[in-house]
Amino acid sequence: MMRRAFITLLGGAAASWPLASHAQQPDRVRRMGVLMLYPENDPEGQLRATALRNGLQKRGWAVGGNIEIDFQWGLGDADWIRSAGAQLLRLAPDVILANGTPAARTMQQVTRTVPVIFIAGSDPVVDGLVMSLARPGGNLTGLYVFEPSIGAKLLELLKEIAPHVARAAILFNPDAKAASWLAAAAAVAPRFAVEVIEAPVRDSNEIEAVMVQWGRQPNNGLIVLPDPATNAHRKLINELAARYQLPAIHALSGATRDGGLMSYGVDLPDVFRQAAAYADRILKGDKPADLPVQLPTKFELAINLKTAKALGLIVPNALMVSADEVIE
Repeated sequence: MMRRAFITLLGGAAASWPLASHAQQPDRVRRMGVLMLYPENDPEGQLRATALRNGLQKRGWAVGGNIEIDFQWGLGDADWIRSAGAQLLRLAPDVILANGTPAARTMQQVTRTVPVIFIAGSDPVVDGLVMSLARPGGNLTGLYVFEPSIGAKLLELLKEIAPHVARAAILFNPDAKAASWLAAAAAVAPRFAVEVIEAPVRDSNEIEAVMVQWGRQPNNGLIVLPDPATNAHRKLINELAARYQLPAIHALSGATRDGGLMSYGVDLPDVFRQAAAYADRILKGDKPADLPVQLPTKFELAINLKTAKALGLIVPNALMVSADEVIE
């Protein structure tokens, strides 16, 4: 299994961190709240939580010692997210990590004073979370893991591993701002002789309805955009893709580890480690308003050879060589 991980700071901010940020940690126990849009029993959520803890430990924070972390786990609508955020605030955290744009939006609504680090899947400037990427200007900053060009890259990779695909359905949450992803895929579709179809889904019933209809036709493929709604049902998507012999590519590598054919996107556990670096800076006195939003610069490609074989696909050597993770 091979892996490469990477996220850099906008404008090389890491190299210019002020000396004050490395000051001695305070004696009192600090508190961090985490609004995590994963069920607690989801291994991918636990993987991200472990990455966060390791990132904090690397910077001198001992969970259960000089810092306590309070998690709110789960998936739900805006009301659930607001309730979970309110529970975190009642614990008087020194900093909050909001996993996902919906969580970030909610925390922005319920507090203007507690520092919030977000991991956003849509443009935080367009969403009004920050004034600009370079200078957020409020009590929120974080990591922006959205990259519109991935929509095109996912289609390209799907066609490379499954050349027979003539139509690709794009599964996405219509409540998320996925227009740029969809537009990027549509723009390159003629080049690959593929017709792309938008398939909005919010829950398991809608996912199953799309997959059943799509699976009845030959030469179809699937692109799954990243979102808590699709990620929570990745095993269902994989099971239906296997049943209907649909080549599918995801934007989150956890889906590939759970039996999906292939994935391409940001290394999210590494993003959580980077979030720990910002938590460290904030706990040592830096203000979110002055910390630039971090951007992804490199991405990971994962391939499941067992799934490829079950679909009757031969993985091109060029893909094997460029893969960061190969599951056999």
